[in-house]
Amino acid sequence: MQVGTECWRVERAEQMAVIVDAEKYFRTARVAMMGAKRRILLIGWDFDARIELEPGVDRPGEPKKLGEFMLWLVEREPNLEVFVLRWDTGAIKSLFRGSTIFTMMKWMKHKRIHTKLDGHHPTAASHHQKIVIIDDALAFCGGIDMTGDRWDTREHRDDEPHRIQPSGKPYKPWHDAISAVQGPVAHALGELFRRRWHLAGGMKMETGEPGSTFWPEGLEVDFRDVDVAIARSEPEMSDQEPVYESEALFLGQIARVKKHLYIESQYFASRKIAEAVAKRLDEVDGPEIVIINPTTAQGWLEPIAMDTARARLMEALHRRDTYNRLRMYHPFTAGGEAIYCHAKILIADEEVFRLGSSNVNNRSLRLDTECDLAIRATDAATSKGIVAIRDGLIAEHLGVEPQVVSDLIAETGSLIKTIERLRGEGKTLQPYEVPDLTSVEEWLADNEVLDPEGPQEMFETFSKRGLFRRLRRKKK
Repeated sequence: MQVGTECWRVERAEQMAVIVDAEKYFRTARVAMMGAKRRILLIGWDFDARIELEPGVDRPGEPKKLGEFMLWLVEREPNLEVFVLRWDTGAIKSLFRGSTIFTMMKWMKHKRIHTKLDGHHPTAASHHQKIVIIDDALAFCGGIDMTGDRWDTREHRDDEPHRIQPSGKPYKPWHDAISAVQGPVAHALGELFRRRWHLAGGMKMETGEPGSTFWPEGLEVDFRDVDVAIARSEPEMSDQEPVYESEALFLGQIARVKKHLYIESQYFASRKIAEAVAKRLDEVDGPEIVIINPTTAQGWLEPIAMDTARARLMEALHRRDTYNRLRMYHPFTAGGEAIYCHAKILIADEEVFRLGSSNVNNRSLRLDTECDLAIRATDAATSKGIVAIRDGLIAEHLGVEPQVVSDLIAETGSLIKTIERLRGEGKTLQPYEVPDLTSVEEWLADNEVLDPEGPQEMFETFSKRGLFRRLRRKKK
């Protein structure tokens, strides 16, 4: 991982854990915030003050809802300050969620809770990082926002009683992930927060004090003493140079993988990523590639943009897949309901693990702000940990024990053969099928109308844009 191109910097993590699904993350984050003494820094696409970090758990004297819990924390710890930085457009929409506006007013009135809306981005872009930093000693960084519709367990039960919105409405099963890191890398993420806070117009913050040791009780450690690369996406603006580390890291990781590439992403719509995959599919002895995606993007606009682009790219990749080494799957519950895959994970062979906020689409890699963490194994223990996480994720999706997956991969030497032999009835993975596209959908996808590669492309003529622009230029 090349500093300056594929990542911002590389810092040490004395301990690191990979937390899968929000039930465990919210529970762990509560424990971590309870231990904060100086500062809690929260940076995110969205926060919902109405959610409960541990649904169904009552603790006398402790508020259940996130908004009241944050107020309670600063009241019980006299030196604690809380800084909350969130995307401005999403925040404006959320003000109309029930009691949210009243909680925000309480936060804004408190002298040790500081809130800021981040509008330092181009038109139509978003601030998409999801990071929590405790005293510059511990940090969480990944794909899970502290908002509604996120809480779920790794079982993704069909009859889960706590998978409900604050309004009481049930929501779909949700798969997600985030990392916890302790040590110098947490301080580096604190520096990232402070820079972003200032860019968003926030007051000058004092430099954090790294060096203290803090780890949430009950959180299992997956890696010890590892170097962690921090990769970012930052769009080009009049007062800042663009940062495309996240995209460069994706391209480098795809180019370097030898045998197995496993990806979980909310979207698969980046032309550059698809081109990198195509090059590896052309190789006689190239790697097999497994991609986990939701059946369809969430929202009313995203399916038009993301699903259409995915269909066009996957159709092109299938034609290039001469050696039958590419698969895309969707996770489903035991009862047959689609699980929404929101996680952003890449695992290459037994060597590379990556987790962050970056999706595999143009907007995420070129227009929004993102932050990912990545490690490369340099010893047997780290390699073993990476394999355990990969096999655990596949096992979660297939409703089997991780050892079953590990044993079958060892027998077949293939992720695809393992998944094909284990998937079936009940909780499972189902293969992606390229849908029939209308002429309008094809035009939208081919011209990337709703998923531009950068702020300059928002206003670029259609003749210069599109998923297959390079093919067009070669014909000239």
